[in-house]
This record gives sequence, structure tokens and C-alpha cells, in this order.
Amino acid sequence: MAAQLRPLKGREVLRKLRKAGFEIVRIKGSAYYLRNPRTGRLTSVHVHGNRDIPTLRAIVIDQAGLTPVQRTLVP
Repeated sequence: MAAQLRPLKGREVLRKLRKAGFEIVRIKGSAYYLRNPRTGRLTSVHVHGNRDIPTLRAIVIDQAGLTPVQRTLVP
């Protein structure tokens, strides 16, 4: 069973991914495209003001390749 992840704001997700080694490669509208130079993984985060991101699980676990435990270690 997958761990329960709380919803995060888009800016929080960006901050956590950048601390995990991702770099912003481009911004188009509200979409931020990030790449991890070490692994080559790509992901996108959509920032819409103060709204929570419901697809956090897909971003953190599937696209970025981080486990829930790794996610909690990134302040």
C-alpha cells in the first residue's frame, strides 16, 4: 500500500525537488520543467498560486524517482 502523502503547494514541490538535485531547465506559463543532471530524470510542476497539487504522488514517486522516505528527508 502506498504511503499517504499530504498535498503540497507548487512552490513547496519546486523547493523540495531542487534540494533533491533537480534544476529548472525552463518555465512556460505556470509550468516549471526540471531535470536531475545526475539521473537524467525529467519532471514538470505546475504552480497555480496557492493551490495544492493533487498529483504530488506522481511527481514525487513516479517522475522524480523519490521514495516517500526520501521526500521527508528533503527539508
